[in-house]
Amino acid sequence: MKLDVIKLDGSKAGSVDLDAALFGHEPRADILHRVVRWQRNGAQAGTHKVKTRSEVNYSTKKIYRQKGTGGARHGARSAPIFRGGGVYKGPVSRSHGHDLTKKFRKLGLCHALSAKFKAGELVILDDANSDGKTSALAKQVKALGWKRALVIDGVSVNEDFLQASRNIEGLDILPTMGANVYDILKRDTLVITKAGIEALEARLK
Repeated sequence: MKLDVIKLDGSKAGSVDLDAALFGHEPRADILHRVVRWQRNGAQAGTHKVKTRSEVNYSTKKIYRQKGTGGARHGARSAPIFRGGGVYKGPVSRSHGHDLTKKFRKLGLCHALSAKFKAGELVILDDANSDGKTSALAKQVKALGWKRALVIDGVSVNEDFLQASRNIEGLDILPTMGANVYDILKRDTLVITKAGIEALEARLK
């Protein structure tokens, strides 16, 4: 599995052999869905909360006598049936995260990479270096036709390139350890540097 390598100016810089273990899978929607769901559930704040009957600020005095009124036998205005009373079985603060094995998470990442390769949306970049000027990088990105692109670099990201890319709409940069299924799938173009390819192979083996 070979793919051409390009530079930021669009010129070719040779080719690279892609590992079939990472980029040769037949993408499965069920695997990708499970990993994305695991990611998004883990990111959910879970801070929604309502007050129960014991938490509302209300008098606990019995509102009327037990018998003889012809009405229901209520004890206090904090009951859920009354306006201003506590909520019965409402949401409480909790974590929405759930477990997913490391093996399955790695498999999901491989399927996401394979999906981009199969769709022709994978670009291999020689290196992600810049002089730190946003205007120059923006022109290069526009010339390459990257509208919503994710750039995955090696173990670390070049600081000048990161600074230059901050104000470019639709361009995101991640180190290899930050590569994840959700961010890969929601971009139109996946750009991986040669250093990123080596780091991904080491991470996913």
